[in-house]
Amino acid sequence: MYQPNNTLPVAAQNARAAAYVRMSTEHQQYSTENQLDRIKEYAARRGMDIVRVFQDDGKSGLTVKGRDQLRQLISTVETGAADFTFILAYDISRWGRFQDADESGYYEYICKRAGVKVNYCAEQFENDGSPTSNIIKSVKRSMAGEYSRELSTKVFQGACRLIQMGYKQGGAAGFGLRRMLIDQSGKHKGVLQIGEQKSLQTDRVILVKGPEAEVENILWMYRAFVREGKRESEIADELNGKGILTDIGRPWSRGTVHQVLTNEKYVGHNVYHRTSCKLKKKHINNPPEMWVRKNDAFEGIVPEQLFAAAQEVVIARSAKLSNEEMLSRLKDLLNLQGRLSGILVDECEVMPSSAAYRYRFGSLVRAYELVGYDSGIDYRFIEINKHLRGMHPKIVAEIINQLRALPAEVEQLPKSGLLLVNQELRVSLVLARHLITPSGSSRWVIRLEESHQPDITIAARMDESNGTILDYYLLPAIDMNADKLRLASENGVSLDCYRFDNLDYFFYLAKRISILEVA
Repeated sequence: MYQPNNTLPVAAQNARAAAYVRMSTEHQQYSTENQLDRIKEYAARRGMDIVRVFQDDGKSGLTVKGRDQLRQLISTVETGAADFTFILAYDISRWGRFQDADESGYYEYICKRAGVKVNYCAEQFENDGSPTSNIIKSVKRSMAGEYSRELSTKVFQGACRLIQMGYKQGGAAGFGLRRMLIDQSGKHKGVLQIGEQKSLQTDRVILVKGPEAEVENILWMYRAFVREGKRESEIADELNGKGILTDIGRPWSRGTVHQVLTNEKYVGHNVYHRTSCKLKKKHINNPPEMWVRKNDAFEGIVPEQLFAAAQEVVIARSAKLSNEEMLSRLKDLLNLQGRLSGILVDECEVMPSSAAYRYRFGSLVRAYELVGYDSGIDYRFIEINKHLRGMHPKIVAEIINQLRALPAEVEQLPKSGLLLVNQELRVSLVLARHLITPSGSSRWVIRLEESHQPDITIAARMDESNGTILDYYLLPAIDMNADKLRLASENGVSLDCYRFDNLDYFFYLAKRISILEVA
């Protein structure tokens, strides 16, 4: 419930103030109105007159970019044109959910330096510069940023789950395909046009074949590429010569044709997270091991054999080039463009395709590193995840061997990968990567397998090198009420009561004991 701060500083009486309000999405249609109502109540209690209102509608608080009204407010203050001495915001999160808490403080400091004070009307502290106020404000800023990080993770996990159920997540359908809206029972409700979105939360979107003419053009593109040996630029020229436009009404180019010839959605596979742009950061191309996929999710246009043949042609084109020649061309492109991306590589006629670089060097990121290009993204976690994926089956096999030596009956279920112990206990093994927070603290994120419903999860925390196991948590499903745990070095008795240095206790629980021994 809203609890206003009723302290009335004398200096605030009859002062002129500007209000700043912000909402994140267009769906929050009443948010700014509610914020402004509370701000007006706050101003009335303190004898302030609101002379100007700055309002950012449908703008994320992650960055100042795109928030024209906040930038105008800051500019007005900086240039000395402000006809007010106070800025009133509903709370710290409306001022911003900056991922760097210092950025939030920076914009407030600009105002303070110019003699304009920022007040947060719904917060339970007075922004008076006292040590207590500064501590609370710092915590609140960090909490505002953390909310966005946690929400981003939850949204991503939800999207991945829907992808693996066969549903389309975001983005255009593409030439030759259409987005079909279906209800929760799977019944088709109609095709979504470009720019249209589903209105009911329970509705889902799948891909279906588009008009017959587009489908035939897709098949012709593949046949011309594989059987006639035409290059992407030649195919683009023929399509443009016939007046055929892309799905967004633009002429074809080498890059757009290449995207059609290499996109798995044309064989019916649902692939997600090829690129990402999380929390308003730089847009990046993700390596294949980070992709989320569901094969045979939709009815395909292109036969599997024809698609596979097209990929062989793409890879074979670079086979005659040595590693040095491929990297030399990549470096030339970097010098010409000043940056690198999969799209830039695919648009360049004299370059092997981005897929060829992935095939030859393992990933685009590795190829970038070899020519000295740093995208500013730390990809070390990819190698760590590869290492952990390699460790997982070895540890599972070791657990199985030790269980059978007890003796205990154990089998690995083929679909879920869970261990079924003594025909009654389903066990999941999770390896938790060691993470370092910006402050230097250790963290481990443990994701629990809800979909396969294990009875107990063995969570192995890795050490700082992520090379060996530090300890184990034996987490019974009956006591877990979340699908993810975030652990620190010390977590209190509620969680650390499940911590063990080794798996001896687990093996003790799994060992069969004869009735005579019990008696």
